[in-house]
Amino acid sequence: MEKVVAAVKVGPSAIELREFPMPDISEDSALLRMEVAGICGTDVKMFKQPLSGAPVIMGHENIGYIAKAGREFTARKGFKEGDLVFLEHYSTCGKCEWCHLGQYRHCEGTDWRNNPDGLRYGYTSSAKPPHLWGGFAHYVYLPWNSVLHHVPKGLSPELAGLATPMANGVEWSLFDGGVGYDSTVLIQGPGQQGLSQTVICKQAGASLIIVTGTSKDAARLAVATSLGADHVIDVQQEDALPRIMEITGGLGVDVVLDCTAGAGTVPVLLGIDALKRRGGTMVVQGELNEFPNFPIAKMTLKAITLRSARGHSYRACELALQQLASQRFPLELVTTHTFGLSDTAYAIQSVGGEGAKDVIHVSLMPWH
Repeated sequence: MEKVVAAVKVGPSAIELREFPMPDISEDSALLRMEVAGICGTDVKMFKQPLSGAPVIMGHENIGYIAKAGREFTARKGFKEGDLVFLEHYSTCGKCEWCHLGQYRHCEGTDWRNNPDGLRYGYTSSAKPPHLWGGFAHYVYLPWNSVLHHVPKGLSPELAGLATPMANGVEWSLFDGGVGYDSTVLIQGPGQQGLSQTVICKQAGASLIIVTGTSKDAARLAVATSLGADHVIDVQQEDALPRIMEITGGLGVDVVLDCTAGAGTVPVLLGIDALKRRGGTMVVQGELNEFPNFPIAKMTLKAITLRSARGHSYRACELALQQLASQRFPLELVTTHTFGLSDTAYAIQSVGGEGAKDVIHVSLMPWH
């Protein structure tokens, strides 16, 4: 029987190459031949954590070709063998209120944290047949409720691998933050999420974009400038708030996008202070479990809207792919490193700052 090779997380910071049986493809399913699996900060955190159950094939930013598709799958979803596609990591039950609203990222059926039967690529246990639920593998199984997007012609698989962070950029800055023409924006953190926000805010017509980072982010801050940031600030070299106020003539910004992935209370406090005196919006992502003495009075007196970033919608993914295909920005500066399947652990460590240098976005190419 033909086998599929996958890089499997078997424990904290431990990856093994394992073989799984090639799945049978029914009339309403398909098989994805992986080309690129992006690696992000979430993978770095997950890699270090103990297993919550059986081993997992990680990889949730997935680009590949439809290798085999059942007749009903093609008829229902509009994807045929040979199509280059972007696979979202969410799935949809198709029955709940969230799915009917098109907000399947909130569906219980893809909530891997609270639903033991939840299906989400890169997170679901490899013990669940047919096992291939992550992109760090040669193939990925596609049931009827997987969510796919056509990759525009002319867009390479490697650049298409930026679709997930770019979709987050669309969702968080445009849909959640309300960034638009003549907006002034502070983006905290110049990683792949922050750089994606930079591109999307620039495309949306923001008149001022400030990106903050630390001294180790020097190369990333330089990329931020190349992608359209008007000012970059090393928060370890200068006091960020006075500099922001100097840049904005004392007004502050309209929108703050915190892309520090829960790095602590300091970015949130800076964001609250950096917003305009009245009516600003702050979008926060990441896991910050405790926030003692949160300045709720300052937030309410300034009429600040605080929103949580929560993944991306179908529309955000479509817009992200269009943005990538437009070639308006030098996004090849973001896709800095490529690794093969045997180097999966080192690739993840590199994104976490413990391997290769000056990493922004890593492309894991399973067939290399």
